[in-house]
Amino acid sequence: MDPRMAELLTPYLKFLNGRELAPDDSLRERGLDSMQSINVLFEIEDVFGVSLPDEDITDATFATGATLWTAVQAQLEREGVSS
Repeated sequence: MDPRMAELLTPYLKFLNGRELAPDDSLRERGLDSMQSINVLFEIEDVFGVSLPDEDITDATFATGATLWTAVQAQLEREGVSS
């Protein structure tokens, strides 16, 4: 997972309790809710310069930092954006 993804997610994870986000940590269990996921999408656009397609905006994509990063990375490749 890109360090920028962990940095982007950390402010939304109220149950992270000051520890570092591991790639396989459950984002829901760490405090990310559906409303915050929308803000995360906006931040992904700002930080990485891509928009996730509707079919990638699922619970499975937002399960962990690693699954979200995988979706972002795939979109970067589709759009030819260098990360």
